[in-house]
Amino acid sequence: MDPVDVLRVLGNKYNAEILEATHAPKSAQELSEELDIPIATSYRRIEELNEADLLKLEGKELSDEGRRTKVYRRQVDELTVKFGVDETDIETTERTEAKNALVDVWSDLRSEQ
Repeated sequence: MDPVDVLRVLGNKYNAEILEATHAPKSAQELSEELDIPIATSYRRIEELNEADLLKLEGKELSDEGRRTKVYRRQVDELTVKFGVDETDIETTERTEAKNALVDVWSDLRSEQ
């Protein structure tokens, strides 16, 4: 994606907060409740972040109501923006599967306490 488009997506209200919150998989409903975002906005922001390759569908989990619901996790841990004379460049540090697994174990341990 074009660096200017990525910056535009990051500048949209709630997107940075969603990326912070999705260190572990979260559903649109969980993000809506946790971040106090209207549910329709939560879905729109998830779609924007997904299209920018900053968030991805992690899978499906059972909701509190017993329904299968999509959960999302951020794909990046770090973005570096470089402004040049003729172009803007964005470098990303993507999350590894090992880091995701550690976050999942840590989250499970904390929820058991």
